[in-house]
Formats: sequence, C-alpha cells, structure tokens
Amino acid sequence: MIERRRFLLAAIGCALAPAALAANAPPPVMLAEVYRRGMSLDDYWVSEKYDGVRAWWDGQQFLTRGGERIAAPAWFTASMPPRTMDGELWAGRGRFALSVSTVRSQAAGDRAWREMRFMVFDLPAEPGDFTARLSGLRRLLPITAAPWIVAVPQQRATTHEALQGLLDKTVRMGGEGLMLHRGGSLYRAERSTDLLKFKPFDDAEARVLGHVPGRGRHKGRMGALLVETEDGRRFKLGTGFTDAEREQPPAVGSWVSYRYNGVNDSGLPRFARFLRVREIG
Repeated sequence: MIERRRFLLAAIGCALAPAALAANAPPPVMLAEVYRRGMSLDDYWVSEKYDGVRAWWDGQQFLTRGGERIAAPAWFTASMPPRTMDGELWAGRGRFALSVSTVRSQAAGDRAWREMRFMVFDLPAEPGDFTARLSGLRRLLPITAAPWIVAVPQQRATTHEALQGLLDKTVRMGGEGLMLHRGGSLYRAERSTDLLKFKPFDDAEARVLGHVPGRGRHKGRMGALLVETEDGRRFKLGTGFTDAEREQPPAVGSWVSYRYNGVNDSGLPRFARFLRVREIG
C-alpha cells in the first residue's frame, strides 16, 4: 500500500502544472517536534495524527501549508465560520491518495469532496493557551449544516505507558500515529515541543538538491537523491524507491519524507529510506 501511495503522489505531482494552484503567502503554521520517551506528558492533549493534507482556513479560503489555494466547492465552505482554523483535509484512514488527489485537483467533483472531512485541531487567532483555544473550538463545532467540519477529539495520556497503549490502538485501527499539544502553549509559527508527533517509526523531511545517476541495474535513471535537512545537513537518499519513481524522481526543490533508524555520530539519519513526496506545499 505504501508503494502504491508513493507512486500515486509522484504521478499526481508530475501531472499538475505549476500554475494550477494559486499562490498566497504561506500561512504561519505551527510545526511539530518528535516525542521521545522521558518527556513529561503532564500538560499535553493527545489526538490522532490524520494522514491527509494540512489545511489552513483563513476565514475565506483554504490554503495549503505552502500557501497554495485549495479549490474546495462552494457547498463545502458555505457554512465555514469566518475564523482562522488549522486542520487536516482527510478522506479517512488508509485513503491518503484520495485526500491528495482531491485537494490537488482544481475540478474535483462533488463525489470526491463528499468523502472529505476538515479535521480541525486549533484556532490559531484565538487568544489564550491551547486548552483555552480547545474550549473555544468545542463551542464552535459541530455545525449542523456542515457535519464534515469536525473538531478533532482530544484526550489526556499522562504516562508513557498510557501513550504507547493509545498509539498501539490507533495503529491497529489503521491510523498513522498521534499528535500531542501542550495545553499551556500559545500558537507560535515555529517548530517546538509545544507540538509533538508520535509514530511507530522515525520520519523527517528534506529538500531535494539533485539527482545522483544510477549504476548497475539502475543505470540510465536516478540512483539516489541528494537532499538537505531543515538544519542544513546533506546526505544521499538511495533506497525505498519504486522503479517508476527512479524513472521520474521527485523534482529538484521539492520536499520528500523519509524513514530512518536513529542518527549516527555526525547527526545524519541511519538507514534512511524514501517514504513519499511531501503532499503539498
């Protein structure tokens, strides 16, 4: 399923013309660090990590994390409140490709959008800490006329054992992982431990700098990607690709996700393997 998902993303990305989505200023989204055992959990709210497309409602339109306008149909947004909301456009567990293709299309029909939900996990412009914003979100949603706009369920898990049990249950049900929001945190457009992700494996993102030619059976096509992490570390990402992805590798300048098993003494990821092109933005 993962290989099929990666192939669909590559195909969608290649088929989409650069001007297909209108560009806006990237929204000031909050970004997550990785949860590690030993971190205090006393002040965190825990929710499922939805495997869809990060979406920012600015009160009038949906934007991707990169600032591209999402062409949602009028009926989908008609009852959206004129308030800033941060969330995920999601088609359900195990339906990542449908989420991406629907959001990317400028002409996705009602049938596709009827499968989508906007899972709202924060109100960035509201005053107060996350716990206060969560109370405001629960007062705002649900909206009877728009049941596809959903406040993400939040709960507490104050020990590692409780959190691990919740992760195991979520994964068994087809979920991707968990997100942890610090209750006392303000909404800040940066990466910090105020927001954490917890998944069954380590993953991260890197920007593609170039394509390294293949050798042997990969001669004549891409052998590896030269990538750079957010903190400026460069390495070659050479495993995890399908043959189709080697024929049409992720474009220079795009961002990709990869899995890895810890880091070595130099800080570079160990056993890094390609996971997918970052969905949008």
